[in-house]
Amino acid sequence: MTEKFQFTLKKTDAGARLGEVSMPRGTIRTPAFMPVGTVGTVKAMYLDQVRDTGADIILGNTYHLMLRPTAERVARLGGLHKLIRWEHPILTDSGGFQVMSLSGLRKLDEQGVTFKSHVDGSLHHMSPERSIEIQGLLDSDIQMQLDECVALPAEPREIERAMELSLRWAERCKVAFGNQPGKAMFGIVQGGDVPALRIRSAAALTNLDLKGYAVGGLAVGEPQDVMLKMLEETLPVLPTEKPRYLMGVGTPDDILKSVARGIDMFDCVMPTRSGRHGLAFTRRGKVNIRNARHAEDMRPLDEQSNCPASRDYSRAYLHHLVRANEALGGMLLSWHNLAYYQELMQGIRKAISEGHFANFMAETMEEWARGDLDPV
Repeated sequence: MTEKFQFTLKKTDAGARLGEVSMPRGTIRTPAFMPVGTVGTVKAMYLDQVRDTGADIILGNTYHLMLRPTAERVARLGGLHKLIRWEHPILTDSGGFQVMSLSGLRKLDEQGVTFKSHVDGSLHHMSPERSIEIQGLLDSDIQMQLDECVALPAEPREIERAMELSLRWAERCKVAFGNQPGKAMFGIVQGGDVPALRIRSAAALTNLDLKGYAVGGLAVGEPQDVMLKMLEETLPVLPTEKPRYLMGVGTPDDILKSVARGIDMFDCVMPTRSGRHGLAFTRRGKVNIRNARHAEDMRPLDEQSNCPASRDYSRAYLHHLVRANEALGGMLLSWHNLAYYQELMQGIRKAISEGHFANFMAETMEEWARGDLDPV
């Protein structure tokens, strides 16, 4: 641990990067996957379990927390870490993605976004300064700039307008953030699926000399190959000595291919949302536990896993729980999925450290492709 925010790049293996982020509340081993704790909870999980899977950091959502219980209340209660009993780093997104998705319930201008709460219809205004203020009240360790995220496909002129606005907001967020020892504010590269705009955005944010950089506005409707091409265009422009975070991504396949291109941090609701709907991610690919073939299968999801949900419960029982709409089914599958994601990240880090990430990636993808159709 350290009293300041510091990123150390320990090793590279082709495009893949091994490193760590040191902060007062702990060290984040990278490449890292951050479970999403939208409203101060990783859905269907105890945070002790989340930590035990290997998570060094979780994500909280500014938009949802400002609406309830409100950032001011969280501050009065001692901050988000104390409220939720998580002593380790927390990254908060700016709320921009959620606000922009409200479409008809919001009005956007240079100053920020005015929107109606999806909870009770109350009117709120989110400016770059207010976003940073809220994240400060939550006492998050890594804070994100407010940006405008455009859903793809979109017209290049609209993508450029949003990208330029996001750059101006990044400058205002940097001023509002000021100097907070031990904490960081990340800028967000925008530019949709237009390489020239991505490059302009990355170069301008680099000039702001921020502590870290995110790539936003991807995995919002475009094919995976477009996302990967945007990373290939963007990442060489960003400084190598700063962490790189791909927002809202993604599947295990997305993660592997993005690590290969130089991404250090990820977050996604995929493992917990899929778990609540009966889908498990495993070393042998995806398993839909609702399928009838699991009804009398006494094998666990993964007998080699250190996670009790993966190792100690039969597929037959998980199938029964999910088909009966029992909450425990979603809880166990969410636990399993988060454990699998962290095991994947651990394997990635080990492979980079030993200099054989390409082999690890090929073997992992081959095992996924082999599938999970062994006879019962």
